[in-house]
Amino acid sequence: MIRIIAGRAKGRRLHTPPGSLARPTAARVRQTLFDILAPRLPGCRFLDACAGSGGIGLEALSRGAARVVLVEPGVAASQALKQNACALLGLGGEVEVLRQDARIALPALAERGRRFDVIYVDPPYDSDLYEPLIEAASQGGLLEEGGVLVAEHFKKRALPETIGRLSRTRSVRVGDHVLGFYAWPLGRSAS
Repeated sequence: MIRIIAGRAKGRRLHTPPGSLARPTAARVRQTLFDILAPRLPGCRFLDACAGSGGIGLEALSRGAARVVLVEPGVAASQALKQNACALLGLGGEVEVLRQDARIALPALAERGRRFDVIYVDPPYDSDLYEPLIEAASQGGLLEEGGVLVAEHFKKRALPETIGRLSRTRSVRVGDHVLGFYAWPLGRSAS
């Protein structure tokens, strides 16, 4: 089990689905991520595109995000997400759980006019989903102008400096993990 690190739900335990598919993000990586994102979180719209048990998205909710969307295709993981989201009811903010593949969910959210201030992408490290998901976020107008997309990946897996219409603005290594921050280049907008 993992715990919420800070905010209104600090210390709250989150259920993880059985097996190793959920891969909860280590506390040190989460702490670094949220230290960096802290100024963006109050009132933000946060999309966790590969949510697992929801540790990242629900941490954002605990720290003041107004709306969190959690995307996860697995049945067991989706059930854990719903259970974890219900446990945080009443703390403020809204949580939506989508049991869907992120490659389908991101374009569908964009088509519905949904926009996010922060998008977090953390597929299985050996998957080929990084570029397609970041590309989908950039092409679909899913990322709000001034927003940031964060891709967590293994240190030995390099991601391109530019993916779709987004450019990497920062890269932070935490042990064996890297947090790559992508945003709209200066002078270019989300539209």
